[in-house]
Amino acid sequence: MTHDISNEFSIQTRLLHHKHKTDPSSGAVSVAIQPASTFHQEGLDDFGEFDYARSGNPTRQALEETFAELENGTAAYAFASGMAAISTTFMLLSAGDHLVITDDVYGGTFRFTTEVLTRLGIEHTFVDMTNVDEVKNAIRPNTKMIHMETPSNPTMKITPIRELVSLAKEHNCLTVLDNTFMTPVLQRPLDLGVDVVVHSATKFIGGHSDVVAGLAVVKDPELASRLKFLQNSFGAILGPNDCWLILRGMKTLHTRMEASMKSAEMIAQWLTEQSAVKYVYYPGLKGHPGYEINESQSDGPGAVLSFELADREAVKKVVDAVEIPVFAVSLGAVESILSYPAKMSHAAMPPDERAKRGITDGLLRLSVGLEKPEDLISDFKRAFETLVE
Repeated sequence: MTHDISNEFSIQTRLLHHKHKTDPSSGAVSVAIQPASTFHQEGLDDFGEFDYARSGNPTRQALEETFAELENGTAAYAFASGMAAISTTFMLLSAGDHLVITDDVYGGTFRFTTEVLTRLGIEHTFVDMTNVDEVKNAIRPNTKMIHMETPSNPTMKITPIRELVSLAKEHNCLTVLDNTFMTPVLQRPLDLGVDVVVHSATKFIGGHSDVVAGLAVVKDPELASRLKFLQNSFGAILGPNDCWLILRGMKTLHTRMEASMKSAEMIAQWLTEQSAVKYVYYPGLKGHPGYEINESQSDGPGAVLSFELADREAVKKVVDAVEIPVFAVSLGAVESILSYPAKMSHAAMPPDERAKRGITDGLLRLSVGLEKPEDLISDFKRAFETLVE
């Protein structure tokens, strides 16, 4: 009996049924955790598939092969964090190269770009990637990579992926897309022509706030070889126990995403009707400027939204009053997580740069979990009432 499942099946099914659904030696319905750091070789001229765990590990291989299949790629690489995946991918660039990057990128990516890549002689230009002309005008003869993030964090801007891929091909640039918010359940950028897809698997893919991990996926075999070399060279690999946690989390990924997204749509609509809320950023709202583009390139708007209150004082009152969401860094978990981008995800970004990107002191980001949405709405309703006392 074979365990390979055809790509004609939905991703909902393929998350559960794949090459590594059972252990070939025991039939166990779980991937084995192999903690070995080194592997015995049969002889001087007879090396096996594995030699040293930085270069390869059976548990990590199971995760990487499974995830590559889900993204419709040829190879995936598991890293110790999302930033390890992103920074290693940026090392495809060399001194003298130029990077075009979305202006409201995740704060950690902003920090790496502005404080690390610059020291290596790699130039960059931040642009509003909802404007294809702006991206086109930013491209230089030495531009080698375009880095996208859609929906963006935290203002949920939508980048037209197909148009930027076409532009990049005209100029012989690599395209990289951070797909953390959507996961392959909702968006498969490799199918749209993107070269490298990166994830913070800490978020929805793991889904339980108990593991830090990153993933990068490619379709081109030559590019896969280059990224594998970098993964092995930098060594920021994901350990076998954490690989197992990600594999376990992936089994419920589709169900979690569907439930959280349905709740997020309800909550986002409710927030638009609240007088305390100045603006709601969520691509599932028909008034969102990227609504139609998102519909054309993904299977849903996701489960993360942001909303703006009057100021920091209003934020403090609401944060102090809500009971259900965890107030914390991160997103994409079974529990709803309320975050304050100015002091959390984008703390690495200077205040003037945050202001340019609409990351105000009144902005809150909500990652919707698996609670009953009516309970979350009641919780926020009570919190908003503190603003008029």
